[in-house]
Amino acid sequence: MKRALVFGGSGQIGTALIARLLAAGWEVHAVSRRPRTGLPRVQWVQGDFASMPVLPRAIDAIYSAGPLDLFSSWYPTAPMDCPQVVAFGSTSVLSKRAATDPGERALAQRLFEAEAQLREAAAAKGCAATLLRPTLVYGLGRDRNLSSIAALARRTGFFVLPAGATGLRQPVHVEDLAQAACAAAEGPAGMQRDYALPGGETLPYREMVARVLAALPSKPRLVELPSPLFRLLLAGARAGGVLRDLPGGAVARMREDLVFDDAPARRELAYAPRPFQPTAAMFEVSG
Repeated sequence: MKRALVFGGSGQIGTALIARLLAAGWEVHAVSRRPRTGLPRVQWVQGDFASMPVLPRAIDAIYSAGPLDLFSSWYPTAPMDCPQVVAFGSTSVLSKRAATDPGERALAQRLFEAEAQLREAAAAKGCAATLLRPTLVYGLGRDRNLSSIAALARRTGFFVLPAGATGLRQPVHVEDLAQAACAAAEGPAGMQRDYALPGGETLPYREMVARVLAALPSKPRLVELPSPLFRLLLAGARAGGVLRDLPGGAVARMREDLVFDDAPARRELAYAPRPFQPTAAMFEVSG
């Protein structure tokens, strides 16, 4: 029986990944900051990167489904000898490198440096490293994008967008990401590979939000406002403690196309992401 070590196993990608690994017959060791009860063939180990517990040395694959920068800092001195590492990053490493918001540029730089550090360490260890870059993730209600939109719309009965929010998006379901991650470890070992993992449908930002709202039982309204009025409303919401976490460049990007090519993943990982057909349950915390 193959053994996997999973970081970020309690997150939305990690939850779907562990379920997929178990279904494929793997034994899973998962690191968690808080005590957790185990499923059959899942052994939860309490700790974090600052105080890593004793980990099994005989591991067939290491998966990182949490913060890539923390994992990449830990991995070079990891005590185990493992032939395969699969790590999730983000397409933000590409899309936000030239962002107007300094915080978003800093995020892209952190991801870029983390990827480079991981590649270098894997090469030094003779390990096959695969980097997976999802787009907008959804499916278990734990993301900070579509699930946040759904939560705000439930509370208010509506959701407001600026006019012209037609930039293209490719939302991706966590279960499709889990499939790709498992395929990356099960397939032929490849050194220093990375894959964009967009969803199976490309659609305008406005249409993406409209489908989220239509999936909710209360059917919140989509309201579109001229840009000056929207900016005024947004400033008021932030002053009132709402949407403070919304990045400064997020509104401008609603008009930008963020589209990524999944042909390599389809060809080499049998990646077949689903179209964006959301249900209300996908925006409620589960697992």
